[in-house]
Amino acid sequence: MNALNDRQTAAVVLMNLDRMHAIEVMKHLSEAEAEALASEIITLQGVTAETTSQALGRFHQLAKGYLPPARGGRDIAARLLEASFGAERAAAVLGRVNSTSANSSFEFLSAADAGQLATLLDGELPETVALVLAHLPTDQAAAVLAALPDPARTDVAHAIATMGTATQEAISIVADALKTRTGVLAARDTPETLGGVAPLVEIINRSDATIEKALLASIEERDSALAEDIRSRMFTFVDIVKLEDRDAQSVLRGIDLRSLALALKGANNAIADVIRRNVSERNRENLEAESRALGPVRMSQVEEARAEIVRTIRALEASGDITVQRTDEDEYVS
Repeated sequence: MNALNDRQTAAVVLMNLDRMHAIEVMKHLSEAEAEALASEIITLQGVTAETTSQALGRFHQLAKGYLPPARGGRDIAARLLEASFGAERAAAVLGRVNSTSANSSFEFLSAADAGQLATLLDGELPETVALVLAHLPTDQAAAVLAALPDPARTDVAHAIATMGTATQEAISIVADALKTRTGVLAARDTPETLGGVAPLVEIINRSDATIEKALLASIEERDSALAEDIRSRMFTFVDIVKLEDRDAQSVLRGIDLRSLALALKGANNAIADVIRRNVSERNRENLEAESRALGPVRMSQVEEARAEIVRTIRALEASGDITVQRTDEDEYVS
């Protein structure tokens, strides 16, 4: 490796600083900048002493004597990010880096709709379908999962949650086979990717309430421990009691009163208290009036209203506007 671009040069300089100085530099970067550098550090594994010297020279530093090749790789990037941003934010940044790299293998499927992909994957082993869905954007993966018939849908969901690390060879074989079937040529080289419960939870979170309920029920029948693990990582309507008041206010601000009134039907006192105390006094009065005016309603309407609130919570959490505490607290049952 003889020529470096600007970002690679910055990564080499960072890798050659002592650990404390490198951490201090990372603290002054935005997450986007840190993510870009981490991506370069992970891929820079063949940097020669000559190239290292040139990189340091570009930053107006004199490189004297022998300079050992700079060490890159995932572990180096992970340690720097964790020390600079903390374990949770570091994991999120690395996740985005890995996701961006791995998804390129199946980006030729991005224009296909869910029905087309379900047909394309028909007859494949659940593990193969799981590998493909794990590389697709979450919204698209959720739509494809919904388009699969049961029990295939449950088989694939279980495979996503329990799959280990896929080798580059396995990814290439699957991608090449699908490209041949769709008439697209030559896959690019791609790094490994990791399945597990987390990507399945993300996919389920983007699915509608009916699919979510049916899928969890099917997984429960097959593997109750896995179903419990999935549920523990998902935010559900009853978990609204775990929100700080400020975050609850941000959520409720975007929900209309009729939906709130529907969601409160049959809800326990703890949930009702959270909702009522986090709307304005005027809205509280209007909410009471709306609730009285509703009368008996279908359970499906109540579930959809609650699902709307949960979708809002998940969206605000994903954007970083609110924080959801996922701790072992007493469970509320509606």
